[in-house]
Amino acid sequence: MSKSAPQFEVTCPCCGAVLKVDTVERAVISHIAPVKPKTFNDIEEAARAMKEQDSRRDSIFRQSVENQKHAAELLEKKFQEAVRKAKESPDTGKPIRDFDLD
Repeated sequence: MSKSAPQFEVTCPCCGAVLKVDTVERAVISHIAPVKPKTFNDIEEAARAMKEQDSRRDSIFRQSVENQKHAAELLEKKFQEAVRKAKESPDTGKPIRDFDLD
């Protein structure tokens, strides 16, 4: 009396592919890839999307350039603030280490 190999199908939660699994062999017998929808319906829509990406990329680049122009001023302000804090705090000398307490 021979047993028929029970098989079942599983849908992948990540990609949506359908896998057929054999329980006796403990292996995937077949794989059916999911159908990917088209990203754009026509070439004009794809061209518009590319132009939008270009304009967004240009605006991000311009903003980065502006930030770099003012970076020196910002660093100078941070430095002056650190100098002011260093002058206000008293110098306590050599810091005590845990090793010194033993």
